[in-house]
Amino acid sequence: MTLLLALVIFGSGCVRDFDEGSHMYITNTELSAHKVASSFIDLNITTYVFHESGVQKSNASLELKVFDRSTGLLELRKTADVGFIKEGETSSISQSIRLPKEGQYRIESVLYEGNKTKYASEVQLSGLEGLKTDVQEIGIGIDSMDFLVRKVVGNNVVIENDIYLTNAGSNVSEDYKVLVKAREMDARLIADKIWTTTGIIGPEETIVRSVNLTVPDNYNYAIEVIIWKDNTIVKRGEDYVQLDPEKVIDKDKTVGSKDVKTSDFVVEEKPTEIPAYDVPHEGTETPGFGSVFAIVALITAFLTFRRRYI
Repeated sequence: MTLLLALVIFGSGCVRDFDEGSHMYITNTELSAHKVASSFIDLNITTYVFHESGVQKSNASLELKVFDRSTGLLELRKTADVGFIKEGETSSISQSIRLPKEGQYRIESVLYEGNKTKYASEVQLSGLEGLKTDVQEIGIGIDSMDFLVRKVVGNNVVIENDIYLTNAGSNVSEDYKVLVKAREMDARLIADKIWTTTGIIGPEETIVRSVNLTVPDNYNYAIEVIIWKDNTIVKRGEDYVQLDPEKVIDKDKTVGSKDVKTSDFVVEEKPTEIPAYDVPHEGTETPGFGSVFAIVALITAFLTFRRRYI
């Protein structure tokens, strides 16, 4: 029995040695833009491999190489597993790559069966800088916001809103318009609003833009930051200031108002090494809600923060 088994294995090996090798090749390569940012583009590359004839003896793989056409240097290399393809069938292999928008590239696809090269094809790529950037991709993110009480005048509180903006792109940003609004959280009325700009932000830099909002005391506010590109909103951010905070009084979850004086939080302006960014109000807007919220109350406040950025 042992001898017979050895003969079968040997015989099978002889038969495979006489099998014709596989004939596989790349029939087509498709490129599509998944994401177009201000400085880079994410590409989906789908390669179609056809097994025309013969016996595939080893696992197939596909290597993707991207060369800079101006220098000839290899920019990146990726390998994907193809596996075994039945004779007469086509397999599609999808790969994702990220390239700078500025530049011209040669994308080479090499098909292997085991360690043996079966086929190679290439695609020339140029003109990426002409692709329109996705609306939401401006490269600038709203990282966080800080709030300072600058002044208390009667029933009005002047709140300085420091907005932290980061340019995550690899190029200098454009100067975008920014609208900052203080919206009362219950009635959803706008208490104050002001326009500013992002300014020019260098690659991977974070800057702070500061604006002053004057709002009636003893109310809770959502501070909204809206970034505009021309006439289109491209980024939003939101944080919260509670000038009428609540607290749990007992175990039955009875809710009452905290009694904290807003004036205790007034921050005097102090000289710093980094010059402040002063943005004047545009227009002649008058902060406040008018007669709807003209209620004389104790000057109380408490600043709490929750964040929800997009």
